[in-house]
Amino acid sequence: MEWLLEAGVFGSGFDLAEAARGAGHRVTRWDDAWGGPGGWVGPTPSEPVVFHGSLANAARIAQERPWRPGSWCDVAAFRCSTWYPRAARWLLNEDWRASSARDLVEAPPAWDAMFVRPDSPLKPFSGRVVRRAGLTLAALDFGFYFDDPALPVVVAPVRPVEREWRYVVVDGRVVAGSGYEADGRRPRPDDPGGAPWRFAAEVAEALEPPQAVYVLDVGLAAGALRLVELNPFSDADLYACDPAAVVRAVAAREPVLFL
Repeated sequence: MEWLLEAGVFGSGFDLAEAARGAGHRVTRWDDAWGGPGGWVGPTPSEPVVFHGSLANAARIAQERPWRPGSWCDVAAFRCSTWYPRAARWLLNEDWRASSARDLVEAPPAWDAMFVRPDSPLKPFSGRVVRRAGLTLAALDFGFYFDDPALPVVVAPVRPVEREWRYVVVDGRVVAGSGYEADGRRPRPDDPGGAPWRFAAEVAEALEPPQAVYVLDVGLAAGALRLVELNPFSDADLYACDPAAVVRAVAAREPVLFL
């Protein structure tokens, strides 16, 4: 298997290169020049290849390159409005609404404070807490990060999250996990026998997945563990996850990809 890895992307410094080489796999470093306006000039792998790096490149590879598996970044599958209904019993935000940015501003919910984020995993603007009284398109970075007022968004009442964890899921099984601090996203080791890992494993086993490989974020809110978010694997910072465990689990499903 070949791992196509983009260096210097993740704030935690996470990198799969050493673990991939240790498992006997090929590692190729991503070069942004490969996908220029003149068309693709990068490698053409003849073996299974997995990308891990920035969101924009993960999405582009998933859409434009014929590699398998290539990039685990199915944009449609990771839209909140796609997977939220399937995850309702675990969600942090049990009461949520889908809207457009324009409709939200013109007819906001009655909540005094709300959390607004893009529906898309491509995140054309950062999710943020806004007050009903100050809700404008400009407050959502319209005209700076996005230009279409019809951009789909998801809105929910504010729920403070005390602690957060991220887990890598492969074929319905949690294979690695890490805590992280929301402020600065600093990684913290996690206990596979702890309650957050067990909760993530329960969700991963029962939930219809957006893709066979993805990441699942868990939060502690008002003393209860809740599902915060699902994200594509290929652009996720994996913090203090065990790189060797991630490489083993992803590589082990290689024969499945070509049946």
